[in-house]
Amino acid sequence: MLEPVQSIDGPTNVSVDEHHHHRRWLILGILALAQLMVVLDATVVNIALPTAQQALGFSNSDRQWIVTAYALAFGGLLLFGGRLSDLIGRKRALIIGMSGFAVASAIGGASTSFAMLAISRAIQGSFAALLAPAALAMLTTTFLDPDERRKAFGVYGAVAGAGGGIGLLLGGVLTEYVSWRWCLYINVPIALFAVAATAILMRQHERPHGVTIDVAGTLAVTTGLVAIVYGLANVATSSWSDPWTVGPLVGGVALLGVFVLIELRVAHPLLPMRVVLDRNRGGSFIAFALAGAGMLGVFLFLTYYFEKTLGYSPVKTGIAFLPMIGSVMVSANLATVVLTRRLGTRTVLSTGMALAAIGMAMFTRIGVTSSYGSVILPALIVAGIGIGFIFAPGLAAATSGISGSDAGVASALMNVTQQVGGSIGIAFLNTIAVSAASSYIARQTPSSELEAMAAVHSYIVTFWWSAGIFTVGAIISVLLFTKVEEPPPVSDGVI
Repeated sequence: MLEPVQSIDGPTNVSVDEHHHHRRWLILGILALAQLMVVLDATVVNIALPTAQQALGFSNSDRQWIVTAYALAFGGLLLFGGRLSDLIGRKRALIIGMSGFAVASAIGGASTSFAMLAISRAIQGSFAALLAPAALAMLTTTFLDPDERRKAFGVYGAVAGAGGGIGLLLGGVLTEYVSWRWCLYINVPIALFAVAATAILMRQHERPHGVTIDVAGTLAVTTGLVAIVYGLANVATSSWSDPWTVGPLVGGVALLGVFVLIELRVAHPLLPMRVVLDRNRGGSFIAFALAGAGMLGVFLFLTYYFEKTLGYSPVKTGIAFLPMIGSVMVSANLATVVLTRRLGTRTVLSTGMALAAIGMAMFTRIGVTSSYGSVILPALIVAGIGIGFIFAPGLAAATSGISGSDAGVASALMNVTQQVGGSIGIAFLNTIAVSAASSYIARQTPSSELEAMAAVHSYIVTFWWSAGIFTVGAIISVLLFTKVEEPPPVSDGVI
């Protein structure tokens, strides 16, 4: 039977059954693979960095930019990528995004200098900013049945939450047994498979008539976000009073203010204010920003702790994260399929924030010679359960009830908050760690034992800060979220 389904071009007669055809679960697999590729590259290079640094001969101060270049481009261009995917069609956006990502990965793997590697990482982030919101928007408009939608978001949320840990494991295996370059090359076969499957399985929707890109808004928000992340990243190698820190931070905040003013006045805004003014959706965005900032306390500083303090190999470091990956995947599906339906998004998400905070606090028990089984493992499992409880219901709430024409930009904003939050977390927590280590060593006789103790002390301090970030997230989740009703089916009329 044909029913009118709301399209971005207006009502159109499309069979509702068309959205529930046998390919929808295959489509979920491809979308999850695309999301995994994007999330992997936020961490897979981390473990390879020491080896890449030695091979290409760049300094410690330059090293952070291999990570930051990706985050800068990704976070800065996500809103533009989300709106662009709405305009050119999500299938087309996915294919372009994954193809460009593969090319950039190949260039990065073949790098012969620091500049070549950093630029390739920025290009990766640029194409990731196109494919990530397109993938989530496609998921939003493909699954219309509420029960199936919960299951789909559970799978997608598990991938989003566990992808960083999987990246650490994969990075360790590739670095130790093949080459650090394969941490980038690995994206090429994954992307080629995903592009072919996308071309076969998915349908394209037409570009909406009369809608154009908000150029002024795009320039303002992109420049503003990049400036803020750059300013914060600069702290790690300079100080909070450095002009290259203060200037970008102040300018970035001012540009974001200009962006809001532009969006309130233009006919076709890059970010319609209706997308962020809903309390549950706004709460999800804030939750993702805080989770992104706090979660890096696990990945970044535990990686340093495993390799530098405990002497783990890259592979052993990756394996050490497996219990957390497993707990994220199990809890994400449990939260989406069972708990959110019975308890509501506010209860599940705030509980996840609280559990993540407890897990971070448990990490503060580490020492120079701590036992993995008794000290680290319980914290990994608790933190992993908390992260799973955050991501899966948060994803659903961030896109709940959104119109088809706004699905891409809403999905992009969710990624923006996570990426920018993560970038801020890297800069802020790294600055805290450096300061804590310097204070610990001050006025003491230098020795290798003292340096090891100072490093562990700096990790403990950052874990306490991460616990505080998640605690704030739990409080905000309780205050902002209202009871989330079952969202009506969302469609743009096509798969």
